[in-house]
Amino acid sequence: MGETKEVVTMERNEEGGWVVVKPKPNKKFGGKAIDWLEKVIVKLMYKSNAPNCPFLSGNFAPIHEETPPCKDLPVKGYLPHKKIDVERKREKMGMKEENGVARIEGGVVVVDPKPQNGVAAKAIDWVEWAIIKLMNDSTKPLPFLQGNFAPTDETPPFKHLPVIGHLPECLNGEFVRVGPNPKFAPVAGYHWFDGDGMIHGLQIKDGKATYVSRFVRTSRLKQEEFFGGAKFMKIGDLKGLFGLFSVYIYMLREKLKVLDTSYGHGTANTAMIYHHGKLLALHEDVVKILEDGDLQTLGMLDYDKRLQHPFTAHPKVDPVTGEMFTFGYSQTPPFATYRVISKDGVMQDPVPITIPASVMMHDFAITENYAIMMDLPLYFRPKEMVKKKQLAYSFDPTKKARFGVLPRYAKNESLIKWFELPNCFIFHNANAWEEGDDVVLITSRLQNPDLDAIKGTEKDEQRDGFTNELYEMRFNMKSGLASQKKLSEAAVDFPRINENYTGRKQRYVYGTILNNVAQITGVVKFDLHEEPESGKTKLEVGGNVPGIFDLGPGRFGSEAIFVPRQPGTECEEDDGYLILFVHDENTGKSSVNVIDAKTMSAEPVAVVELPKRVPFGFHAFFVTEEQIQEQAKM
Repeated sequence: MGETKEVVTMERNEEGGWVVVKPKPNKKFGGKAIDWLEKVIVKLMYKSNAPNCPFLSGNFAPIHEETPPCKDLPVKGYLPHKKIDVERKREKMGMKEENGVARIEGGVVVVDPKPQNGVAAKAIDWVEWAIIKLMNDSTKPLPFLQGNFAPTDETPPFKHLPVIGHLPECLNGEFVRVGPNPKFAPVAGYHWFDGDGMIHGLQIKDGKATYVSRFVRTSRLKQEEFFGGAKFMKIGDLKGLFGLFSVYIYMLREKLKVLDTSYGHGTANTAMIYHHGKLLALHEDVVKILEDGDLQTLGMLDYDKRLQHPFTAHPKVDPVTGEMFTFGYSQTPPFATYRVISKDGVMQDPVPITIPASVMMHDFAITENYAIMMDLPLYFRPKEMVKKKQLAYSFDPTKKARFGVLPRYAKNESLIKWFELPNCFIFHNANAWEEGDDVVLITSRLQNPDLDAIKGTEKDEQRDGFTNELYEMRFNMKSGLASQKKLSEAAVDFPRINENYTGRKQRYVYGTILNNVAQITGVVKFDLHEEPESGKTKLEVGGNVPGIFDLGPGRFGSEAIFVPRQPGTECEEDDGYLILFVHDENTGKSSVNVIDAKTMSAEPVAVVELPKRVPFGFHAFFVTEEQIQEQAKM
């Protein structure tokens, strides 16, 4: 406020003549005498046994504490803005609108769905409620909403975390891991794959650490916030006749425009990758890291409307050319589509890949000259879902595993070569390269997967049956023959390498040791130049295993990311660090551990204690300081 001037006993502000209220009450003898007189009159004349004043009870009752500004309140419904305010905001963000689609700099689509909460929405809700009441067994537990699978709230940047040990300079940047974290309780079933994507980030700068967690603000999440509850179809419901009704309910919501699927319906809960100045939470949502380590969802990428099919959670970026290679699979033909995205972010024409039926195709691989597609017999069979009361995806142990090797700049599928190997499934590959006439694939191979095991339902005893093993597979481009060799005992998944060697021959692979589908008990290092030790029945040091980092009793981790001490391939391949989130079931606390990737010493290089529990999740990524500065230009 400006200067004030005395006017008798009042002060006036120079700006507008506002009176500054400064009363001067007198609490001396006269005031106390009047208080006493008032009490006598009330005692003599007022009936104290009369009913309480109605305007001091219920929601008329006063509250005695002020409330400071409380931001980011939950909104059910839509708060309209004045058009002029929206236009100013868009102008400030460099936003342009084309054919009803708003875009900001870099071609990022502003996600602005238009769900409708009218009579149709309420009628469908009632039908859904009735079906659930009649057909769903609500007494069945949902194990992936319990313990450290249970969802947690967002956390704004929490600075100056305690660090035991030291954080090396090469870790300046932000370590991020995404996973399922449902914001709203499911209406019926729940599968671990169903939750809304939440990113947990640890910003490291000059030895100091800041933790943050934020939802990826997908179209799906925004619409469920609009309704105040879960509305989208879940994998956990796709079982038996109830699953069929769940599909019909979702189709009805889409048909009657209760839900707006024009911005997709994915959860963005699986993986992250950085390309062309953008950090992507798959499916294709663009996340920006702010200066204080916070995470902001900017929108989604459709590559100037060239992306019209699903997008894998595991695209590959060539560290030499800067290109990104990707694919998508779907339940309708073409069942698979291969794509190349230039280093400048331009998506090339689609290459449809012919396969006999719709399968789950979670990963693929690249070499310097080829892309490896995988046609593995985990089929999408909705009829079997109804007949056999099983999930819509089921594994067929009678079918061969097929691998298609395609020139990576192919304009069509005419040059693809298909190879067959014994029946298996693969969630994650480590790397691939060329060696003479052979294309070599290092992968985590799995026999007879059962997605019900991941659901943790009546087949809970099978959760330990996910016996992933590291394998080397070879595809000879001249003879057309394929071979495979087992490299480890069970159970190993989430294989990672020094990504400066993506598509090139490398020596070391780092995998997570699985106690069961979801619990990671340690990290194992493999040396591909050494032979596996015969006679082993479990993962132990020796042969091609130079080191194991064991997390200890009751402590479980997540995917470990390799961060090289220096960029490029000039230093030794394993000269760097592994970084991962760890949860201690004994204390209920979580941390980030940093491990020496060369020595695999049992003593961590650093442990960062986190202010809250971090639920178990999926894939992680390390964003370098240079990449953060690059995306700050957006």
